[in-house]
Amino acid sequence: MNIALIAHDSKKELMVQFCIAYCGVLSRHNLCATGTTGKLVAEATGLNIQRYLSGSQGGDQQIGARISCNEIDVLFFFRDPLNARAHEPNEMNLLRLSDVHNIPVATNIATGEALIHALERGDLDWREIIRN
Repeated sequence: MNIALIAHDSKKELMVQFCIAYCGVLSRHNLCATGTTGKLVAEATGLNIQRYLSGSQGGDQQIGARISCNEIDVLFFFRDPLNARAHEPNEMNLLRLSDVHNIPVATNIATGEALIHALERGDLDWREIIRN
């Protein structure tokens, strides 16, 4: 499966810790991420991650384009709901695209763990069947 990783600045360490904890599951999939998030996760885990631009420079839009082309199966997007960002409309567009294309999205650690366990069990294999 193709998995995208995005984390706001205040959630990057949480994403790193999440990926360390679930490195075994994530290593069996194709990973991509926005720039800084991908760099931090790759350095901490050794996972192979295709990195795009940072979110503020359009990396979230690059991932959105992959979602639109049915090239992403799962999105882990750890958001900071308390601090407004200048590029927040892009984030809402990313979530909208995920809804349009039926992409499972985790926006916090609770949904992240639910989604990673579903991946581990194979509960999301229907995504690959539909894509192929």
